[in-house]
Amino acid sequence: MTTATEQDVGYNSKIEGNVIFSTADAVINWVRSNSVWPMPMGLACCAIELMGVGASKFDIARFGMEVMRFSPRQSDCMIVAGTVTYKMAEAVRRIYDQMAEPKWVVAMGACASSGGMYRSYAVLQGVDRILPVDVYISGCPPRPEALIDGMLRLQEKIRTEKSLWQIKAGRDNPEHLPTGPR
Repeated sequence: MTTATEQDVGYNSKIEGNVIFSTADAVINWVRSNSVWPMPMGLACCAIELMGVGASKFDIARFGMEVMRFSPRQSDCMIVAGTVTYKMAEAVRRIYDQMAEPKWVVAMGACASSGGMYRSYAVLQGVDRILPVDVYISGCPPRPEALIDGMLRLQEKIRTEKSLWQIKAGRDNPEHLPTGPR
């Protein structure tokens, strides 16, 4: 039997025997990071590689992301995979706006990240011009291993996010968190 370490449990956590003391933020962020429901926004070739991640060889289910949602109201992570044209940009933004908070965006591939090899009047030079991108995955198209690595980076980012009340109170340092009743 292995014991959990402070890094496994979460930030600002303490382990004493069989009891784990932690903040609600650490628990909530751990749950969010291990239950990401991605929505594929497959616009070009990268969408084919995105399909490979769900297959048995790569099995993204090991990381808590096996449920691909095709409805923005049921997902919390949009994976933009492929070339975004100006004509499609409005639809991508509208779909993003329909997602519930908190929401994250992954730019998969060179085209979604920077417009790729298409320096054209019709191609958006990076989806970050219309959406706040959390993780960029390079490649043309990126291999399934690169997508898994990008999703693991997203999980790590989610685990270390600050809660809204911490940001509003100016409590970016975990030492200022309340430790119990006064």
